This record gives sequence, structure tokens and C-alpha cells, in this order.
Amino acid sequence: MGLLSSCFGIIGFTLGIPIGLLVGFFLFVYSETKLVKDPVVRPISELGPHALEELLPEIPLWVKTPEFERIDWLNKFLSDMWPYLDTAICKIIRSTAQPIFSDYIGKYQIKAIEFDKLSLGTLPPTICGMKVVETNEKELVMEQVIKWAGNPNIVLSLYVSSLKITVQLVDVQIFAAPRITLRPLVPTFPCFANIVVSLLEKPHVDFGMRVSGGDIMSIPGIYIFVQDTIKKQVANLYLWPRTLEIPILDESMVVMKKPVGILHVNVVRAQKLLKMDLLGTSDPYVKLSLTGDKLPAKKTTVKRKNLNPVWNEKFKIVVKDPQSQVLQLQVYDWDKVGAHDKLGMQLVPLKVLKPYENKEFTLDLLKDTNLNETPNKKPRGKIVVDLTFVPFKEDSSKFGGPSEGYSRKESGIDVVSDDEVQEGAGLLSVVIIEAEEVEGEHHNNPFAVLTFRGEKKRTKMMKKTRHPLWNEEFQFMLEEPPQHEKIHIEVLSRRKNLSFLSKQERLGHVEINLRDVVHNGRINDKYNLINSRNGVMHVEIRWKVV
Repeated sequence: MGLLSSCFGIIGFTLGIPIGLLVGFFLFVYSETKLVKDPVVRPISELGPHALEELLPEIPLWVKTPEFERIDWLNKFLSDMWPYLDTAICKIIRSTAQPIFSDYIGKYQIKAIEFDKLSLGTLPPTICGMKVVETNEKELVMEQVIKWAGNPNIVLSLYVSSLKITVQLVDVQIFAAPRITLRPLVPTFPCFANIVVSLLEKPHVDFGMRVSGGDIMSIPGIYIFVQDTIKKQVANLYLWPRTLEIPILDESMVVMKKPVGILHVNVVRAQKLLKMDLLGTSDPYVKLSLTGDKLPAKKTTVKRKNLNPVWNEKFKIVVKDPQSQVLQLQVYDWDKVGAHDKLGMQLVPLKVLKPYENKEFTLDLLKDTNLNETPNKKPRGKIVVDLTFVPFKEDSSKFGGPSEGYSRKESGIDVVSDDEVQEGAGLLSVVIIEAEEVEGEHHNNPFAVLTFRGEKKRTKMMKKTRHPLWNEEFQFMLEEPPQHEKIHIEVLSRRKNLSFLSKQERLGHVEINLRDVVHNGRINDKYNLINSRNGVMHVEIRWKVV
């Protein structure tokens, strides 16, 4: 029976092959062909970002987002510097972790904590793209996307009682989008005072952890718990708007002092001044100024033929550093012809004044700042002044807070209501920073003229440029908030030499309503110039109330 089935199998195989070939040949020859449709071809631009991400999941960010720049040069630089950065970063980690470890020694029977091995490995992070964000502030803002699949070798040893427990970190993967801000920009190398770091989104962190040789991340539930904990902790510390600020320059080295208050000066009188005129009298007046201030000195009126003048004239002077600035009082004899003769002078350091406290000084006039004058020299008389230093409301916390009769202590810039801004003197500071795309028909020597309450201030002239950078500040002491007033700024140009050959050219102007400044405390914006094709002006205005 078996022999018979084998014979039939051989016969079937022998006959089946030629019969199958014959049938296939006739089907191929006599069967009708079907039309093959051409595939639909669409340009990649029509697929959309989601389809592109599915086709190319690892497409670089500088391809998907045109705002991000390709920075292969920086990755090459980072790759070459990585061995040295690894050593430097590990040193910082050791020095930072040492005091933290010291706090735990002696607790929970922990005898010692130390790094057995500490290395970030041979694989540097990769910066997938970077963009620079433009702002109106004196700062440089950069946003990056960083990926790091590293091979670090970090082994931490804990000596607990008589046991040694080793914790090893392996296979680290980090994806983060940090924002790095260099601010403020200053004219002192390295040209920025602080590095401010924050995260634009929660980072992705993946790693393995071995404790005494065992991978604890493989325990069910541990991996997800550790991931969520790290993301929450990092987000609570550094997710925007929370930041990590790293100081680079000492504040004393940064020349960026802003006004912090007002010095109220009442020049009361002078006594027994020197006789400078032929008739045995003098025509005295007083000049007041603060050291470290480039503003013009303030002057009292001239008292004709008087050796014991009484002025009772009040002035307000802007203070930037009450610990170092000094009030200079200089008494002159006015002359109709020639230079005015100096009758005497005196200095008052502002650090002797307590905030909000009125203090009267009766000062002996000196010939100059040499305090070692011999006592037998001819006396030059005395001058009596009243001084009061009043900090601005937002800076009052630096000086112990306001006293009775002054505004309540606040920090930062607050938005106030209409009722609150109806009273209170203050300082209006206008900084004309720069202009762009200003163009004259005959010449481009732009300068700006600021007009406020009939008073005009002018910047310096910049020669042959369409992008003048002035960065000049003008200040106005006001008795009440200027919430219903405007500032007029006009950009002009005139020929530097032989100006009589051509008239001034008007390159554009702008009017700024001060209501927002009074309510917000500060504005910093760019304005399109009226009567200019493409001109733009950058202005910062601050309002500080005492």
C-alpha cells in the first residue's frame, strides 16, 4: 500500500509541472491587461507639519521652525571642548555637593557620602537649534533646544553603619528647551551682569539607576514615579517665569545706577560774606550740584549788594547713590563783566542724612575742598541750608520704609488707579535710546529734540548715519503726575559744517501720551515716526513718585 501511494505521488508530480506551466502560459497570453493608474504625487509643502513629523520623526528643529538657526559650528565647538568642560563641570558638582553631603553625615547612621567616580562621559550634548528673541530691554535672549544621550559614569557611595551602598547613574537621556538671558548689558567686560536661565517646557529626563548592582528602575511603578517627581521638581524651580540667576559681575563694577530718590534743598541764607566789590559789598548767589551727576547745576537768584542775603529758595535734585554722592554748595559774587568770583564753598555727604528726616546745616564757607586750611585765614562767612532726602516709593524698602506723611512701602512697579495718581510729586525720566531708518534728502546728521511743557532738550548730533544711537536721559521734576500730558520728540538733521547753506531737515516726529507711564510706572517701546517713510524711534520713559 505504501509502495502504491509513492508511485501515484511521483506520477502526479511529473504530470503536474508541465500541465501547470501550460495553463499559466495560455492565461498570460490570452488574458486582458488592466490599466495601471499613475500614483498621486504631491509636493512636500502640502503635507503639513504633522505628516512631515510622521515621515521624518527626527527632523531637525531648524528645518521645522524657520525661526531657529542651524548651529553646527557650535556643536563642533562643544564637541572639541567637552573633555575640558567635563572636568570643569565635575569640579563644580563636587564643590557644590560637599556641603550638602555634610548636612546628612551623622544622621540616619550615615558615616560618609562621597563620589567614587564622577564623569559625564564622552558624548557631549547636541544643540538642535537656537533663536535670538528681540526685546526693547538692554538684554540678549536666546532660546535653544538641547538633547543629550550621554554615557556618564557617576558612582556615589554611602557608608551607613557598617554597610557600603553604591548608587550608580547610567544611560542618561535629557531633552530640554532652556531660555538663556544675558542681562543687563553693560559697558564692562564681559558686557553683561547676570545670566538668567529658565525652561520653556517641562524637561524629559530618562536614566537608569543601580543600587549595589541592582537596577531599581526595573521595579514596577518606580520608573514612572521618579520621572514625574523629577519633572515636577524641576518645573517648580525653573519653569518660566521662574528663573535661575547666576551673577557674573559685581554690582559695584556695573555702572548702571538709577535714581532712587529726591534731595529737597532749601537754601535759607548766608552770613558775613566776603566783600568783593569796590563799594564794600557783593552780589552773591549759590550753585548747587551733586557729585557723579552730569546734569547742569541749579542756581539761586542774585542778591544785589548784600553780605547777609536771605534766599529761602527750594530745589529738588535727583539722587542716585546716597551713600557716595556729595552735595556741593558754591557761593559766587555775580559780576556784569568777566568771570564771577568765588566767595566760598562747602560739601555735605548725603550719607549723613536719614531718609525723610529734615535737617538744618550751618556751614562755614571754605576756599576749596582742602579741609586742612590754617585757622588764621580770613573767614569767608557761613551758609545755612535745610536738607531732606526722600526715596522713591518703589525704593523705600531699601531705606527702612516710609515715615508718616509719605507713601506706603511697595516693591516693584504697581498699576495704580486714577484716584491714587491724582497727587504726589515725582521724577519723569525720558531716555531717547535710538532711531532706525531715518533718512534726509540732503544729509543724515540726525539729532533729537524733546519738548515737554515748553522746555526743550536736545541730544547730540550723530554724523552720517541712518541709525543713530543716542542713549541720552532727560529728567523733569514735577509736582503732580503728568497723566493728561504728552511728550513731543522730533528727529532733525542739519549740515555739520557751513550750516548756513542749508536749512534743517525734519526726519519725523512722535507724540507719546504719558497716561500709561503714570499708571504703569514705565514704558519701553518703539514708535513709528510721523512724516517718515520707515523711521522708528526707541524711547524709554519712567515715572517715579516720592
